[in-house]
Amino acid sequence: MLLKEWFSKEKSMHMKYIALEKEYLMPFVERENYQISSKCRLHPDNDLFRDQEQHKIHVDINEWKCGYCKKSFRAERYLDQHFDNRHYNLLNVSEGKCLADLCGALHCDFVMNSKSPRTKCNPAAVAKNRHLCESLADRCFPLNQGRSASHLHELFLHQFCDAHTCSGKKKHFPKGGKKQTSVIYLAVSILTLMLLPLFYLIVYLYQREMRQGKQELRRITRVGQKTKPS
Repeated sequence: MLLKEWFSKEKSMHMKYIALEKEYLMPFVERENYQISSKCRLHPDNDLFRDQEQHKIHVDINEWKCGYCKKSFRAERYLDQHFDNRHYNLLNVSEGKCLADLCGALHCDFVMNSKSPRTKCNPAAVAKNRHLCESLADRCFPLNQGRSASHLHELFLHQFCDAHTCSGKKKHFPKGGKKQTSVIYLAVSILTLMLLPLFYLIVYLYQREMRQGKQELRRITRVGQKTKPS
């Protein structure tokens, strides 16, 4: 495999890891206000593609800019392709390690495909990934580093490591992830805000018509009483 093709494949897995980290790990770490040690492989300084991530400039919702050559793109994925095609040679492969190497232990593929593939379970592969997962928990969240580290250690085991088993039904990310606003919920909210003034206007007009109708009925009644023969 050519070096460029290898980088492209690794970058694809790396993006899956980034999506997983943002959704299922970092919200809990931030909630505990915990600082991950540089000795932990999950630390950003240990990321092969860290420099590329730092050279992503998000200008607007539909505009991304390359920090190396200032070229603009409509979406982040096009910028990633640009990095692969034009700037892969700037990566310092001697310093960092690709976080995609951890994807087997952390179930990166499940982020992009919520259905588990129907393949025969390989006990050796499961044991290997579980061992890597547990070693990450021990290294990144040492039990002797206080309450927050202990809590995150336990959470990490349940969130990522417990699913590495061939017995029973595997459940990925049982602790849940970052709460995101549903597109449908957002659309319904906007529609409600738009229709609310119309609703109040209809109620106002209806009440006004009712008042005018009552006044007209009283006027007719009074006129009838005046013209009634004695």
